[in-house]
Amino acid sequence: MLTLERLRPDHADAVLAFELANRAWFARTIPDRGDAYFAEFPTRHAGLLTEQAEGTCRFHVILDPSGSLIGRINLVDLADGSAELGYRVAESAAGRGLAKAAVAEVCRLAATDYGLTSLTAATTLDNPASQAVLTHNAFAVTGEILLGDRPALSYRRSLAALRPTE
Repeated sequence: MLTLERLRPDHADAVLAFELANRAWFARTIPDRGDAYFAEFPTRHAGLLTEQAEGTCRFHVILDPSGSLIGRINLVDLADGSAELGYRVAESAAGRGLAKAAVAEVCRLAATDYGLTSLTAATTLDNPASQAVLTHNAFAVTGEILLGDRPALSYRRSLAALRPTE
């Protein structure tokens, strides 16, 4: 069981600790955030909260049953009924279906609470676990792209089946 919480100011320390503890793990399959991200984290966190307040993004933390932060899942660039999905789970939480469950929940939220009609996502070719998460959650491959300098696949999912009927 997991819980998604909208990003808040009091999540800052836990998010930074999560990012630092898993930096090498993430860099194996996604472009590294770079040293500046960590050096300027308080400013970055405040900026995310501002974007969220403006309604252009929806940031979430993923908590395990004990309340420990084990991941992040975000919807960015909300516009015209769509947003880009991004997520990451801690190395210690990988392989237990948590990313699949978190993506399913954020898709539900996107459709029901945020009024979105579709989501896009991307993952590097050397990240089959993330590809499986997206495929499991009804995302379809739309093409090949680069993430940073890494070959990747782009995905799209319609949220029509999740939208409430009127």
